[in-house]
Amino acid sequence: MIRVVLMLAFFIFCSTCGEIALTYGMKMVGEPASFRPAALLRFLSKALRNSWVWMALPLLAGSFYSLLVLLSWAPLSVVIPATAFNYVVGTLGAKYILNEHVSGKRWMGVAMVCLGVALVLING
Repeated sequence: MIRVVLMLAFFIFCSTCGEIALTYGMKMVGEPASFRPAALLRFLSKALRNSWVWMALPLLAGSFYSLLVLLSWAPLSVVIPATAFNYVVGTLGAKYILNEHVSGKRWMGVAMVCLGVALVLING
């Protein structure tokens, strides 16, 4: 059980840090000027030259790998709800690292996710 908890913590760390790094990098890159092939290639080129995007890739790969490991160790009905704690950490990261405004309604949604996860894990 302890290895599942540790791998879950690793998943949440990698997933959240990867998502925050990717968001930060893509906010620096901006959006494509249009959907024409030349504009999309310029956009892709700019994204691939951003160090935050490259920092996000191994973190997100670690997140995916840890999810695969979790699925081999524990039932899907436990793993998927438990990974939903990623929403809590991600919302905290959005607020305190990316300085995004998080409304009361979003916090209520996060609380409802936590309650749902707790119910699934308690009754599991």
